[in-house]
Amino acid sequence: MITEVGHYSLVLALAVALIVSILPVIGARRNDVALMDIGSLGSIMLFLLVSLSFAALTRAYAVSDFSVANVYQNSHSMMPMLYKLTGVWGNHEGSMMLWLLIITFFSALVAIYGRNLPDTLKANVLAVQAWITLAFLLFILLTSNPFERLDPVPAEGQDLNPILQDFGLAIHPPLLYLGYVGFSVCFSFAVAALLDGRIDAAWARWVRPWTLAAWTFLTAGISMGSYWAYYELGWGGWWFWDPVENASFMPWLAGTALLHSAIVMEKREALKIWTVLLAIMTFSLSLLGTFLVRSGVLTSVHAFATDPSRGIFILGILTVFIGGAFALFAWRAPMLKAGGMFAPISREGALVLNNLVLTVATATVLTGTLYPLVLETLTGEKISVGAPFFNLTFGLLMVPILIITPFGPLLAWKRGDALGALQRLYVAASLAFLAGLVLWYVENGGPVMAALGIAAGFFLIIGAFTDLWYRANFGKLAFGIAFRRLKGLPRSAFGTALAHMGLGITVLGIVIVTTYETEHVLEMKPGMVTEAGGYTLVFDGMRSAAGPNFTEDRGHFNILKGGVMVADVWSSKRLYTARRMPTTEAGILTFGLSQLYVSLGDLTENGGIVVRVWWKPFILCIWGGTLFMMAGGFMSLSDRRLRVGAPTRKVKPVKAPALEAAE
Repeated sequence: MITEVGHYSLVLALAVALIVSILPVIGARRNDVALMDIGSLGSIMLFLLVSLSFAALTRAYAVSDFSVANVYQNSHSMMPMLYKLTGVWGNHEGSMMLWLLIITFFSALVAIYGRNLPDTLKANVLAVQAWITLAFLLFILLTSNPFERLDPVPAEGQDLNPILQDFGLAIHPPLLYLGYVGFSVCFSFAVAALLDGRIDAAWARWVRPWTLAAWTFLTAGISMGSYWAYYELGWGGWWFWDPVENASFMPWLAGTALLHSAIVMEKREALKIWTVLLAIMTFSLSLLGTFLVRSGVLTSVHAFATDPSRGIFILGILTVFIGGAFALFAWRAPMLKAGGMFAPISREGALVLNNLVLTVATATVLTGTLYPLVLETLTGEKISVGAPFFNLTFGLLMVPILIITPFGPLLAWKRGDALGALQRLYVAASLAFLAGLVLWYVENGGPVMAALGIAAGFFLIIGAFTDLWYRANFGKLAFGIAFRRLKGLPRSAFGTALAHMGLGITVLGIVIVTTYETEHVLEMKPGMVTEAGGYTLVFDGMRSAAGPNFTEDRGHFNILKGGVMVADVWSSKRLYTARRMPTTEAGILTFGLSQLYVSLGDLTENGGIVVRVWWKPFILCIWGGTLFMMAGGFMSLSDRRLRVGAPTRKVKPVKAPALEAAE
């Protein structure tokens, strides 16, 4: 009965979405407050109905209700409760329910916290959100119903895909979807503004917190997914330029450009048309990622295997929303007033260069991802575009970003002083270059470009401190006064510094681990020894063990330093009994910011086992940097100016005629 309630709630949500998608738009046209208010009430009702439906599906997983086909196909009674619950979104139908829950959640937030928005803009935003919700409700109900029943009821489920039975995958999809779907609000604001025909600095002020929130969550989702792939798949890599990874990375790049463009628009009322276009592009890339994952056109460990009819349906959604939004932009953009002017050497100029590089980088990743698909469709020829292409093109494009980022905050708005900014940064540049040389020497040399890459990472980190140093006037004022000025800076200033610092830390990790990691692949028997990163690994043999729904063979390794045992590590090969599917559980040992990574391969004919051992120096900087970026995002969101939003436009009171006459 509860399952039927969940299904019926989706049907009711479809009806409510249809109402919210039509009546508020009519109300905005007629300036009818009652019709426009339906948008707020309906959006909250949509969230409640979808929440009820999602709760019903979650309950079916929790109690192992195998009469529900979705539960039977993706769960097992012996699974730990955590993975029963996260199994809700570990499949196509459930993940679409999570997508739907999050988009209605954001719509409800706009309805509740958008009180200072103009009535017409708010009504149009909620209506556009309802259009998207309506499309995905139809998609779920017509092609991906998670509440279908089975008769007769199976005695046991088929189990969740073993590689998804991991804590990382428990939190990766929700974080990723909060980013993906969060950009729908920016998209809705852009379409609503085009419908209304008015875009100004206040619009950018309203859009910026939603962009920042979506960007922060998407950063967290991508970072968590990268770390999951690193430790769970046993490949020893942290990024593979997999098409589905690219599908999440492209909205992040475009969203980063949108975030910086919105700042220019808010501060200087410049880049209006470009900012609207970026808002449309960013969510369009999120929709494109949804299509790539669920259409069956890609083969990936991240992709859902679905039938072509679902891909065609999502392709239709893409065509309607992306095509419709760009058509509306082409029609309305020429009617919008251009933004303010500024000199090329200015903070706006630095942010524009940032936008251009990020946009070209997005286009590069998009080309490398889609070109093999297009070529195969047109000619039948199969090719693959791999890491060498992306590393070369994307790496070169990022060089200007690494150089210009520390300069931007030190330049004045409208017209800046490049020489003055350079004078403020020469100490940072000198320290960064020195640190790069020292670390390059400590790591026993290597390519000269590695030293420059390390220096670039340190330049970003020290440059972020430099911005705060000069804003607080350290060196010009007494230390106590300067420190009080530092504490009094807006939280968004600290957020920006943390984000830029995080980028520098990530760059350090990428450059160092790419240049200096070592890998050994060898056959080992008990008692055999190998070296990695200055440590000695002694293979102690294999042990058998069993988990709640799997069996495993575990390899034990003792770690010695200078002949003294300092740690031990286990690496295993698991077999999940229900699906008869093997997985590799890597043994990872952390030393400071570096890691020793041990992965087991196949057994050999003479009683040994293939072992892969990596030494990964400074690998944790890659994900540590993203933690700083996320902290910067949340710090900026806590800035009162962003939480309050743009002020409500005030209308000057008009004097009554009688009073004018009396005067």
